[in-house]
Amino acid sequence: GVLLAQKLVRKCDVLNRGLSGYNTRWANIVLPRLISRSSNAENTIAVTIFFGANDSALKDVNSNQHIPLKEYADNLKSMIQYLKSIDITKDKIILITPPPLCEPAWEKECIAKGDKLNRFNSTTGEYAKACVQVARDCGTEVLDLWTLMQKNNQDFSSYLSDGLHLSVLGNNFLAAQLWSLLEKKISTLPMLLPYWRDVDHQNPEVSLRGKS
Repeated sequence: GVLLAQKLVRKCDVLNRGLSGYNTRWANIVLPRLISRSSNAENTIAVTIFFGANDSALKDVNSNQHIPLKEYADNLKSMIQYLKSIDITKDKIILITPPPLCEPAWEKECIAKGDKLNRFNSTTGEYAKACVQVARDCGTEVLDLWTLMQKNNQDFSSYLSDGLHLSVLGNNFLAAQLWSLLEKKISTLPMLLPYWRDVDHQNPEVSLRGKS
């Protein structure tokens, strides 16, 4: 969010509504509290929906966060439908798949907490594929982070701080990939207020307030 906000200074605001530990079932419930028609939905340039890492937790080990695959897809569709109902069109919606899971690193984290490995990368991949399919079915854009981070069988462990959550490098990677989708959406947005060198220093009211 911070990286994108830097690129979008004086063009539009970036609102980060990340909810640590949440899954799509919970997100689907709270979405109307996070964005509504009264929150200038018509001025929204883009909305990203980034879930799956918690939904794909193994049911027999982490039932609190696990969401069945079909429900995960249905929840994504429900969130898309809600956004469309408040006039956020499908071309403004971007789904993001969960990133891959580095099992050795995450297993160490689980063991340190007295648990056993509660996720598999192959399972996360199934949720990523479902996310991509939802985007195709609903006509939205999608950023397949799970596939991109493993492209050409590259070592993706550096993209994750603990095997599950994004590291600084991982956040940079995501921001760069997301920017390629956002750039065309904001290319025509005007700069909010003139550049300082363009302000008439002798009569700034003309530049900053407009002529009466």
